[in-house]
Amino acid sequence: MGLVYIVGAGPGDVDLITVKGLRCIEAADVILYDRLINQDLLAYAKKDAKLIFCGKLPNRHAMIQENINQSLVHYAQQGLVVTRLKGGDPFVFGRGAEEAEILAEHGIPFEIVPGITSGIAAPAYAGIPVTHRDLSSSFAIVTGHMREGKDDSIQWESLAKGIDTIAIYMGVGNLPYIRQQLLKYGRDEQTPVALVHWGTFAKQKTITGTLANIVDVAQRENIKNPSMILVGEVVALREKIQWFEQTNLQSQLQEISI
Repeated sequence: MGLVYIVGAGPGDVDLITVKGLRCIEAADVILYDRLINQDLLAYAKKDAKLIFCGKLPNRHAMIQENINQSLVHYAQQGLVVTRLKGGDPFVFGRGAEEAEILAEHGIPFEIVPGITSGIAAPAYAGIPVTHRDLSSSFAIVTGHMREGKDDSIQWESLAKGIDTIAIYMGVGNLPYIRQQLLKYGRDEQTPVALVHWGTFAKQKTITGTLANIVDVAQRENIKNPSMILVGEVVALREKIQWFEQTNLQSQLQEISI
C-alpha cells in the first residue's frame, strides 16, 4: 500500500509553501495538482513523477471530484507515494476532508500537510491585517460560493453584527448579493471593503471601496476570481502599510533602468 500526502501549497507565492509541503512534492511518484497552485512548485518534483492536472474553473472541471478521489485510491493501491497538491490550505474550502474520508474508507494511509490560506495571506500582501488591537478583535472566513442546489446557510446577521473582519472566498460572482446581505443585517454602508485579485502572485491587484460602492468599483476595474473579499475597518490600514505592490513596482522600475 502506498501513501497519500494531502498538501496545502499556500496562496501563490512559491516561497510560501511549508518545508514539509516541499518535501512531499520531492518524494512523490504521482502529483495531482489544482489550478491555483504556483506551477513553479512542480519543478521540485522527481523527473519521472507523473503530474496530473485536476483544476477547476467555474462550470468547467478538468477532473470532477469523484474522479480525483478514484485517482488517489488507484495510485496509492499500486504502492506509490501520491501528493495531492491544493492551493492554500486543504481543509479551508479545499475539499481535503472529502478526499481524506475516501482514503480512510479504503484503508489507505495519508497525512494532512497544512498550508497558508489565502484569507490571511492575500490581505497581508495587500497591507491589510485581519486583526488589529484597535480595529478588529474577531475574524471570520466565509465561502461566497454556494454549492449548486443548496440553500444559503451562511449566518449573515451574525457576520454583519458580530464579526469585525470578514474574509470571503470565491465571492466575486456573488458580490452584489453579499453586499445586499451585509447591509440588510445592519452593516454600515461606509464599511471599507477590499478585493485582492491573484493575491501573493506577482500579478496581484488590489482595489478598495466601501459597501456602498464596491460593486461598481469591482465592475469598473474588471475584477474576477480568484479574488479575496475583505470587509472591515482594517481595510483602511492599507493606505499606510501596503508593501507588496509597491515592492513589485520598484523592482520593475529598476529592471527598466538597468
